[in-house]
Amino acid sequence: MTASASTPPLDVLTIGRCGIDVYPLQTGVGLEDVESFGKFLGGSPTNVAVAAARYRHRSAVITGVGDDPFGRFVRREMRQLGVYDDYVVTKADFLTPLTFCEIFPPDNFPLYFYREPSAPDLELTQSDIPADAVREAEIFWISATGLSKEPSRAAHHAALDARERKRLTIMDLDYRASFWNSEEEAHARVFEALSKVNVAIGNREECRIAVGETDPERAADALLDAGVEIAVVKQGMYGTLAKTRQERIEMPVTPATTLNGLGAGDAFGGAICHGLLSGWSLEKTIFAASTAGAIVASRLECSTAMPTEPELLEMMRTYRDECAPTLTDL
Repeated sequence: MTASASTPPLDVLTIGRCGIDVYPLQTGVGLEDVESFGKFLGGSPTNVAVAAARYRHRSAVITGVGDDPFGRFVRREMRQLGVYDDYVVTKADFLTPLTFCEIFPPDNFPLYFYREPSAPDLELTQSDIPADAVREAEIFWISATGLSKEPSRAAHHAALDARERKRLTIMDLDYRASFWNSEEEAHARVFEALSKVNVAIGNREECRIAVGETDPERAADALLDAGVEIAVVKQGMYGTLAKTRQERIEMPVTPATTLNGLGAGDAFGGAICHGLLSGWSLEKTIFAASTAGAIVASRLECSTAMPTEPELLEMMRTYRDECAPTLTDL
């Protein structure tokens, strides 16, 4: 899929990681014993764009790839999954990154990032930012890991400054310790960016890094105090807490049999985008996000596992009485 001067503004524009997910086709064993692997498009912001495309929204990613076969695969797979690749830049001095995982259901999925000495998406510069596309997109999505290193950090702030909070800007708090020099640096950089976004989404550990709180209520309040309008705190098997200044939503986990939990957060984010674009209530949006996460957690891969809206709504109807009994518009 290729954009042009006549292409309407994007519904969802993300920025940050892309690459290749190399996932074992055997579960319950370490990588040293795995005999075969699957190759999938990966990178959290890229997966969110794929999820948005599955809901029939116009989506694109600002990211970088190497001048290598995996970079060509990333571009081709984006297009095949309905994501515009116009803002994918080639950084010939770096290789397209690989991410390996181990799969030990239901809750242990170690990740191994191969991104040294740097990854093309962390080499984005301010000149790589399509300011008009950023400004006009209905939703702009960033991942906190993009703030971990220059020149990516300056590129992200250039995009945020172009955005001017005129439409929804969402930050995935997405803390990966290996991307940062220290927790103190991560806190300073993430907290600084919170004043430039409308929505923040993170688990309890990510909230600790961002605002120094792990208690869901205090974390949500601290995010609101930092300037966001919607704070979403994911609590694993304890569900999700979402708060605005006027509303508080507690949502239990949508039941599922977990195969690989690594894509659940990206599915969650894609459904958040879909709910906000569709004008859904906060309750319905969070229920949709929880359900999308459950669907993808039950599958091996991430990007190609993202649900469509009919599939999402069908599962929401199945578990409405259990998870959101007061919700009537399904």
